Amino acid sequence: MKDMSMEDNRNLDLLASWIRESKYTVVLTGAGMSTESGIPDFRSKDGWWKNIDPTTVASTYALEKQYDLFRDFYIMRINTLKYCKPHFGHKILADWEKRGLVHCIATQNVDGFHQEAGSKNVYELHGNIRTVRCEDCSDDGKLEDFIMKKNCSSCGGRLRPNVVLFGESLPYDDLNSTMEAIRKADLVIVIGTSLQVYPVNQLPDLCKGKKAYINLDIDFHSKYFDLALKGKAGDTLLNIEKHLTKY
Repeated sequence: MKDMSMEDNRNLDLLASWIRESKYTVVLTGAGMSTESGIPDFRSKDGWWKNIDPTTVASTYALEKQYDLFRDFYIMRINTLKYCKPHFGHKILADWEKRGLVHCIATQNVDGFHQEAGSKNVYELHGNIRTVRCEDCSDDGKLEDFIMKKNCSSCGGRLRPNVVLFGESLPYDDLNSTMEAIRKADLVIVIGTSLQVYPVNQLPDLCKGKKAYINLDIDFHSKYFDLALKGKAGDTLLNIEKHLTKY
């Protein structure tokens, strides 16, 4: 971890003071929160799978027309989770929730790491990859059946993970709850997302309070936030925690 400048320390102090003063804080996380756990960045070229853009595989078209490819892609992603765990940044956010410093987390990630780390109030804006359902009859399926390339035990249809595919709408309840939370928030902290995907990239604009942005690349979005901190999610959260507890 590099040494912090005076400006870095001032910004960390400022964000720590906002967290202490906020009566309602919402955290919005993206892929940068999970890459530190070893999960490949879905949108990164380095994360391409079989030289295929994942956005073309994680789609309703692939589910309908290229099911074998679709299924193999998601089996690979599910198997990746077996070797990855939440990092200390996930655990810091869970601890902040216990201490009343964070009131909910809305995440674009489908790995379930926030819940595994101990966070209770989590809205999964893009669904989750740990459960499956039948695309044809909508019955719940078994994850093991999907991995073993079996079909739905009820109707023989195609099993699929409960993730939001390109071409599908976000889950209404989680999206609506997130929007309500952000509208009443005194502070929204956005962590590890490039804010490229609609409608999640519009959510911070709903906040009437303060907005902070934490990401490795902050150049484009920093002008839309009250404060921007450049760095990895886990390292930055650890530094914020140090500033929260030093007084």
